Amino acid sequence: MASYDVIVIGSGPGGYVAAIRAAQLGLKTACVEGRETLGGTCLNVGCIPSKALLHATHQLHEAEHNFAKMGLKGKAPSVDWEQMQAYKDDVIGQNTKGIEFLFKKNKIDWLKGWGTIPEAGKVKVGDETHEAKNIIIATGSDVAKLKGVEIDEEVVVSSTGALSLKKPPKKMVVIGAGVIGLEMGSVYARLGAEVTVVEFLDTITPTMDGEVQKAFQKLLKKQGLEFVLGAAVQSTEIKNGKARVAYKLRKDDSEHTLDADCVLVATGRVPYTDGLGLKDLGVQTTERGFIKTDDHWKTSVDGIYAIGDATEGPMLAHKAEDEGMAAAEVIASKHGHVNYGVIPSVIYTHPEVASVGKTEEELKKDGRSFKAGKFSFMGNGRAKANFAADGFVKILADKDTDRILGAHIIGPMAGDLIHEICVAMEFGAAAEDLALTCHAHPTYSEAVREAALACGDGPIHM
Repeated sequence: MASYDVIVIGSGPGGYVAAIRAAQLGLKTACVEGRETLGGTCLNVGCIPSKALLHATHQLHEAEHNFAKMGLKGKAPSVDWEQMQAYKDDVIGQNTKGIEFLFKKNKIDWLKGWGTIPEAGKVKVGDETHEAKNIIIATGSDVAKLKGVEIDEEVVVSSTGALSLKKPPKKMVVIGAGVIGLEMGSVYARLGAEVTVVEFLDTITPTMDGEVQKAFQKLLKKQGLEFVLGAAVQSTEIKNGKARVAYKLRKDDSEHTLDADCVLVATGRVPYTDGLGLKDLGVQTTERGFIKTDDHWKTSVDGIYAIGDATEGPMLAHKAEDEGMAAAEVIASKHGHVNYGVIPSVIYTHPEVASVGKTEEELKKDGRSFKAGKFSFMGNGRAKANFAADGFVKILADKDTDRILGAHIIGPMAGDLIHEICVAMEFGAAAEDLALTCHAHPTYSEAVREAALACGDGPIHM
């Protein structure tokens, strides 16, 4: 029986970061992982492979639509799906092997297998039981099931199956207009599929700023995605390798069907804690199955912590990473901290969409006096040169103090641009602070400065 200061269960972004940080702090650390490779859902069947396909298909879009405008003439490239899959798999391999290297570098033991917690202070992996002064549960999440819809990962697929289809479909139905559905829908639309997104709510991406929602949906429609909103999916039926999706419109209860070669079920994710033995341990969970924790990521059982998608909050890899670092620091008697008010979210379509902090709707609901500074990428020289002038930057600031309360970007490199505002918010900056900061020209980031100027006397280039 091996003995450790910390055993982390799960090697996704939260788990592997927690393990590395614990090891850096001098704690003898092990990480339990049952997959053949480290990295969890994110690196193996989530964030990383989906971004590879998004990148590849965006290059195809550029070749088909913009190369000729720049004087790059020639036959448009054809799609070798097997090679694109091989490229995606190579990207996965580079990243997962990178985590394995970091484990060896930091002297972290990889306990291969699926872990259970028979009692506090012990983790069982296979036939072996290991002692641990502290246990961090970082088991992540799983695909949420939808009543009446059976996933076979061939015709009706989850996000995992959507990454490895045998061939791009001609017709695709996406159930759910959230991040996963819109990203993967974009991939296959660029590959020529007729994509219809069916969403239960009346808007796409429900937590997003309302103005961004509307602009985003219009841009996706221009790219060929169709939307059926306010629709409740009743069932899917597979016949002769094809699927039929039945749904009801909530406004009038009318019944409709859609035929497709492939159906992607993208209705969200649920915490994955099956088999850990939490109930017998007395670890408290919510009605939805999330593990309850206090402000220091401690569960109701001494010595057991939980982070990431297994706990409440946004299901984001970087939120899990922050919690992993913080939990390790708490265990090492340091001060772990996560600022949940400054956690950015990004959708990696084209254009990208990114946000941080409060939306206009939230501020109005809270009765907070605020001002909004907005700048369109149409006024940005770099964006116009790169055929990327769709979208805008919007900064929300307190009406009296000018302190930045939130920001919302739809446009080129939005996922990178948002971090300038994140840093500003961490330092309690005012919009004027951004407005007075020199930005290199010509860059997309000038649009952020212009939006900050719009919170004051007004932007220069609009």
